[in-house]
Amino acid sequence: MIKSYKDLEVWKKSVELVKEIYNITKKFPKEEQFGITSQMRRCSISISSNISEGKTRQYVNEYIQFLYIALGSCSEINTQTIIAKELNFIKQAELDLLSEKIDHVSRMIRNLIKSLRH
Repeated sequence: MIKSYKDLEVWKKSVELVKEIYNITKKFPKEEQFGITSQMRRCSISISSNISEGKTRQYVNEYIQFLYIALGSCSEINTQTIIAKELNFIKQAELDLLSEKIDHVSRMIRNLIKSLRH
């Protein structure tokens, strides 16, 4: 029984993604602290934050709107990881791992949206 956003598997996976992003961005150059490091961290946090905020909304359509915002943040973080790889801040293996996790969270969000619509 889902009583809270904390019970949602998609929320749990998105929090795991945040931790992964924080661990990876720790190794980024110090001059990127207020650049891509900050952007990637804020973006990853946005995913779980919008899932939780949407879950607490009164109407299903509001919830779905917040899930779409979370989905947009998944696209943003995906692009940012590609840029980080292009800048040689992360290795291909790290990019592959992050891409897989982001894709998994994105699919979970899409499936949640579908289930809420029906």
